[in-house]
Amino acid sequence: MPKYTSLSQIQTALHQGDTTLAAIVAYYLTQIEAAQALNAYVEVFAEEALQRAHALDARFRDDPAAVGPLFGMVISIKDVLCYAEHEVTAGSRMLAGFRSLFSATAVERLLAADAIIIGRTNCDEFAMGSSNENSCYGPVKNAADPTKVPGGSSGGAAVSVQADTCLAALGTDTGGSVRQPAAFCGVIGFKPSYGRISRHGLLAYGSSFDQVGIFAHSIADTALLLEIMAGPDAFDSTAGTSPVEAYSQHLQFAGKAKIAYLAPALHHEGLDEGVRAAALAFIDQLRAKGHTVEPIDFDYLDYIIPAYYVLTTAEASSNLARYDGVRYGYRSPAATSLDATYKKSRTEGFGAEVKRRIMLGTFVLSAGYYDAYYTKAQQVRRLIFDKTRAILSDFDFILMPAAPTTAWALGEKTDNPVAMYLADIFTVQANMVGMPAISLPVTQHPNGLPIGLQLMANQWQEQRLLAFSNEVMLNIL
Repeated sequence: MPKYTSLSQIQTALHQGDTTLAAIVAYYLTQIEAAQALNAYVEVFAEEALQRAHALDARFRDDPAAVGPLFGMVISIKDVLCYAEHEVTAGSRMLAGFRSLFSATAVERLLAADAIIIGRTNCDEFAMGSSNENSCYGPVKNAADPTKVPGGSSGGAAVSVQADTCLAALGTDTGGSVRQPAAFCGVIGFKPSYGRISRHGLLAYGSSFDQVGIFAHSIADTALLLEIMAGPDAFDSTAGTSPVEAYSQHLQFAGKAKIAYLAPALHHEGLDEGVRAAALAFIDQLRAKGHTVEPIDFDYLDYIIPAYYVLTTAEASSNLARYDGVRYGYRSPAATSLDATYKKSRTEGFGAEVKRRIMLGTFVLSAGYYDAYYTKAQQVRRLIFDKTRAILSDFDFILMPAAPTTAWALGEKTDNPVAMYLADIFTVQANMVGMPAISLPVTQHPNGLPIGLQLMANQWQEQRLLAFSNEVMLNIL
């Protein structure tokens, strides 16, 4: 079977009778089996996916117009998204064996459009990590080089698309957890504006940062998936109420773009020379096509990571308080009292990185430190928002690397959490300000690993961002 890189290719083959959806699902299941060593999946819904494919094939034979717009879409979901009557564990021992009673809104909308969910993918525990090594299921490996990390926290989702085990995948992006692994794995990674997709049914890490994101091979598929999942939701008061555009129908970019790139980012001491060269070459390509690309100053780059980790750990401390061995999650068999239940259950149920972030978040929220850390970080967040909004009032997009390096070796940074946190230096800004951003696979590094570059647009400007990204993928790269 040929490798499909877009839904339109699959639907054309289905309409021409060249294949069936059941055959496509069987192919992806074979691919999953062949890629087991990458550890991308924590559960595969093989029998269920095949049954759904046969049912959709029968409906299509009876009436081709009776199937939904995602007929032919085989997708994986990150192990932090609820799917009714299926396990969801957030890569944590704390939720081992837990089965969700309901589906996330994003998942419900995909199923209603006749997508097939083939399995749930591995991730850093409670989405806390940049390498997908903080999982109770073990690390995920990069398909481009299994000695390297895939990025995180949505590394399993990125690899599931990279290794051709599904057509697209859902991840989540709190500080770059879709865009950074997309860059490491050579696929498209898209994070919409905060609130564009409902967070209902997403296990929370940082509630003012978390957003459902998309991995795919094509902008057209990214746009269609966004179009179907986006929109208001009575179960999520933070979901946006602005109209959802027909993103997939308007992917032609009119005119020339005006693009800013952050000079401090391209001259940052932590930026790999190969990534820098790729970014500069991409800028030259954009200019050759008539687009305006200008450097700008951004004084807050080195403040983004500290402010982000103060705020997200504070939110994590609050969100994960419910997992106490009484209300939710694992309960230690050694617990003999209420205090012991709390202490032993949380000590045994959470991994080291989650405990580190909970303790840090509890510290910055504590009496005597709240104003010095949490309040100050919120003020910094506002400054970053105002500066970013000012830039995007003069420019269409902001261009940056998606990551300062290519994928590093497994285990290389596990003993240095600060180095791990700094891997998010270029992606965190979009989450701090709630704006849409996308990582595009632009080239390969001299070391043979993928390089991704990132474009960010103003709030609710997904249509323009996707259209320009489509222009880049088709006519520039």
